[in-house]
Amino acid sequence: MFSDEYFMKEALKEAQKAKERDEIPVGAVIVCNETIIARAHNLTETLNDPTAHAEMQAFTSATNTIGGKYLDDCILYVTLEPCVMCAGASFWTRIGKIVYGADDEKRGYTLLRKALLHPRTIVQRGVLKEECSRLLTDFFSGKRVI
Repeated sequence: MFSDEYFMKEALKEAQKAKERDEIPVGAVIVCNETIIARAHNLTETLNDPTAHAEMQAFTSATNTIGGKYLDDCILYVTLEPCVMCAGASFWTRIGKIVYGADDEKRGYTLLRKALLHPRTIVQRGVLKEECSRLLTDFFSGKRVI
């Protein structure tokens, strides 16, 4: 019934919320047993906190929801490839799977070519890649207008 595309669309809704707050439009949801247990978006400007990425907010919300620090049976859907910080945090949560949309060619964790994720974490990339990329491109294009 639910698909990766369905949950990525939910993450895109979160990214849109970030855009409306003039935050970099990245959104995330965490799913357990086909139920969304956490929704989050970037809040770095709002909270004046460089660590307030969508993934970090989602990890905190999800672990509070389940009452434990491990997310082994959960899936993180995020509109942009996690950065090194978020990939490192995902290691400590032992997230079961990460599904992301757009590649981050400047700051994505895959640039390091090191094992930052938990060895059991499965990764799927490129889900709704065009939609996720377009939201970011449009946001930054608007910032560069003179």
